[in-house]
Amino acid sequence: MVDIATRVHNHKWKIDPIVRSLIDTDFYKLLMCQSVFRNKPDTTVTFSLINRTTRIPLASLIDEGELREQLDHIRTLRLRRGESTWMRGNTFYGKRQMFRPDFMDWFENLQLPPYHLDRIGDQYELTFEGKWPEVMLWEIPALAVLMELRGRAVLRHMGRFELQVLYARAMTKLWEKIERLQPLDGLRIADFGTRRRHSFLWQDWAVQAMSEGLGSAFPGTSNCLIAKNRDLEAIGTNAHELPMVYAALADSDDTLARAPYDVLSDWHEEHDGNLRIILPDTYGTAGFLSRAPDWLAGWTGMRIDSGDPEAGAETAIRWWQERGEDPREKLLIFSDGLDVDKIVALHHRFSGRVRVSFGWGTLLTNDFRGLVEGDALAPFSLVCKAVAANGRPTVKLSDNPEKAMGPEAEIARYKRVFGVGEQERVEVVV
Repeated sequence: MVDIATRVHNHKWKIDPIVRSLIDTDFYKLLMCQSVFRNKPDTTVTFSLINRTTRIPLASLIDEGELREQLDHIRTLRLRRGESTWMRGNTFYGKRQMFRPDFMDWFENLQLPPYHLDRIGDQYELTFEGKWPEVMLWEIPALAVLMELRGRAVLRHMGRFELQVLYARAMTKLWEKIERLQPLDGLRIADFGTRRRHSFLWQDWAVQAMSEGLGSAFPGTSNCLIAKNRDLEAIGTNAHELPMVYAALADSDDTLARAPYDVLSDWHEEHDGNLRIILPDTYGTAGFLSRAPDWLAGWTGMRIDSGDPEAGAETAIRWWQERGEDPREKLLIFSDGLDVDKIVALHHRFSGRVRVSFGWGTLLTNDFRGLVEGDALAPFSLVCKAVAANGRPTVKLSDNPEKAMGPEAEIARYKRVFGVGEQERVEVVV
């Protein structure tokens, strides 16, 4: 097992670059990338870093030269032969050759496009612009770099023994969480923690701990590199990015209203089984479900990613029942701000009523709260979102207005088109 504390103390980033591979990313990114490559390859998209926790002064904590060095390193990465073989030949979600030969030929020759970095006060403005299939692959590594550099800034002044104690405490904290999950009958929980992880080495350790501690209850990880290296399932489906860009490309209110379903129609043509998971909250879950075409009720399940998770799950169950579907045969994936207390409560409430699964993110791979003075390593809400498509702004409404993004005028228009009324505000921690 890697001695994480010693590696951190030695600060040898050439040995431990923050991002080590083009597949050191989430599986859903690669699935979406293939869909975009097929359906919208020439769309120009801009991604931008958004620090929702403005009290964290990233530009004051992180040296600009060090940040550029890590981002420049990512642009040198190319898909390795073994990684290509894994993607071309492995079975994902029961399907051989998930990734088509034309997509793989393109991916094997990919270099991520240039980035644009400025300092604005005590924050960084980091943007990426280019063809959608290329530029979308910056999101996960960019977030991983910022999160780990912030952690390194805090850890840099700690001695070897102080670091050993810190990581021993963090390991104990995580293992105690795992022990609380062990008694849950029928638990299914995966690692979704790449984007805001403490570090690659820590995520890798956390995945190994989950695998040993939970056995078959832990089906795998969203991180493709770790899945490959640890012989685990790569887990993931799709994200808000797809409907956000499709909607931005709409030429009228009518095409805007259809955009979220056009996305899923394209997805329906490519995937089946457990990859047919609805993510309904981009423009409000209630409105999305009320207007959804009948064929979507036959999909495998739904992911609950914002708002009150219990209310969202009850809405999903009622929707399936109203359409003659048996919720006990459907899959609900909870993935928003999870930690053990919430996982246990949701499991007890919904097990037996639906098939319950969890995508555990930041508080699995980056929970160092209370382990250093002033909570200087506490996780925070950092995202990298598509903010424009072919020059038009994107919008996300969510079921939680604290997560809404886009120009005010466009937010108002989207609320009108999608019939979004009053929403309950929920604090965004991660």
